[in-house]
Amino acid sequence: MIRILNVISRLNIGGISPYLIPLTRCLREAGFDAQLAAGSVGLNEGDMSYLTTQAGITVLDVPRLGRDISPLRDLATVRDLVRLFRQQRPHIVHTHTAKAGFAGRLAAKLAGVPLIFHTYHGHVFGQYFSPAKTALYKLLDRFTGALSTQIVTVAQNLRRELTEVHHIAAPDRVEVVIPGYDLRALRALQRGDHSFRARLGIPPEAPLVGIVGRIVPIKNHALFLKAAALAYKTIPEARFLIVGDGELRAQTEAQVDALGLRERVIFTGWITDLPPLYSTLDLLVLCSKAEGLPSSIIEALVTGVPVAATAVGGVVDLLADHLGALVPSEDADALGEAIITQLRDPQVKPRAEANRTAAFDLYHIEPSAQRIEAYYRRWLGLRGLI
Repeated sequence: MIRILNVISRLNIGGISPYLIPLTRCLREAGFDAQLAAGSVGLNEGDMSYLTTQAGITVLDVPRLGRDISPLRDLATVRDLVRLFRQQRPHIVHTHTAKAGFAGRLAAKLAGVPLIFHTYHGHVFGQYFSPAKTALYKLLDRFTGALSTQIVTVAQNLRRELTEVHHIAAPDRVEVVIPGYDLRALRALQRGDHSFRARLGIPPEAPLVGIVGRIVPIKNHALFLKAAALAYKTIPEARFLIVGDGELRAQTEAQVDALGLRERVIFTGWITDLPPLYSTLDLLVLCSKAEGLPSSIIEALVTGVPVAATAVGGVVDLLADHLGALVPSEDADALGEAIITQLRDPQVKPRAEANRTAAFDLYHIEPSAQRIEAYYRRWLGLRGLI
């Protein structure tokens, strides 16, 4: 039986965990011995490891493989992973996230793993760190890229950035494989259930605009609030939801007060039951400075919720063919105008509703798992392993 080991730094709230966990289940159902290894979730990140219990998956614990970067700790992490790989003897090691990508690929090479892949679900080369630290990470990723059998990414625009802008690898060494999620509950929902609004005291007729994700610098909630303040001047009956939590929660609440939006902005914290939210949401907004293929936009597409977003990373791919409003990063005026237009244009909601089936067919976990299975089998065949 072919053994596959996916490695991720931690199973925190975000777009990668709810992809890898059902993917592991699907690969097992397809006849692979698929395992998942992960480190510890950081404070205030939110933990999605409960999904592994629901899926009947026991995670291989690598405690030192977390988010924080420390040279000595990371060398010990490489040693831990070499030991794990020699015990498990995988035919494929597939890494995800930056730290797992560095330590995992180096360890896989040292352990003699036949096939080594890394997926860029986004990248840290633009808006995360200082120029000096960014340059160092590029050098490290070029090094580990050379150790990889091939590099995977999740969108054509990300592939372009990796190969043409940041020069991490040659174009023929980077392939796009679109990920997916378990979207059945979202596909089945009927729009117009306002029970979620009722719990928050929001009138059913009020235009409801939301942002979903970690409250961290890269997600740029400050831009969301600036745009909300502009849109509120034109549509004063609108309400704005901030769904999620994170290190900038207090700072974001202070900005709400400074903008005079306390009566119009609601913080919900993390929500695990998503259908009631998307059933009543009128517009999803994404303001990130950098992105991969954000799950919140995929969820919106599958539920027929219109989208306004910054044109970064894989967002450009997701909202191609006029599936949403794209605006320049950091342009509050443009985003505010997009919010107003998306709420008022009578063609926006029918267009979003009409795209639901196509979005489900592309981004559901089962066709996604079939894509990665075909990718693995192609490489296993090329190396004579099947």
